[in-house]
Amino acid sequence: MKLYIKNMVCVRCKLVVKSELEKLGLHYSKIELGEAEIMEDISPAQLKRLDTSLRSLGLELMDDKKSVLVEKIKTIIIELVHYSDDQIKINLSDYLSKHLNHNYSHLSSLFSEVKGITIEQFYLENKIEKVKELLIYDELNLTEIAYRMHYSSVAHLSNQFKKMTGMTPSQFKNLKSRNRIALSDM
Repeated sequence: MKLYIKNMVCVRCKLVVKSELEKLGLHYSKIELGEAEIMEDISPAQLKRLDTSLRSLGLELMDDKKSVLVEKIKTIIIELVHYSDDQIKINLSDYLSKHLNHNYSHLSSLFSEVKGITIEQFYLENKIEKVKELLIYDELNLTEIAYRMHYSSVAHLSNQFKKMTGMTPSQFKNLKSRNRIALSDM
């Protein structure tokens, strides 16, 4: 049985889900961002207990097909931006269509309807959040960050960063309080 889980956006979330499943005596064959494959059938009581415990941790079981598909879109983008160093060889729309077996126009309109922003905007917001993270860690210079985040140039990264945050990457780096958006809030 496959369970779809909202706000499951990081490795720590996967560990939390594993722990909650183990507490209920449930066995899993696979846990990925946004979903868990359970080896046995789950009783309605177990499902309710799992949902309650996950909700207390900021996660949530989903059964609505629209919500599941939107979460899958979010998960693919989050994995692509935050957990993969590979650049996709095709454009984002083709990449999503291929991975989700849906026409991009359907994915796009559904995402916009549910989230109130476009897929492209969500993708750019995630890229900028990752750039902020890399700036805060201070391990890479701006040229290295632009390369790692697959920008065509430092100027392109800087222009997009300023357009989305209202400040340059250097101004952000020099701030005392650097505001970032949690992935679960995106």
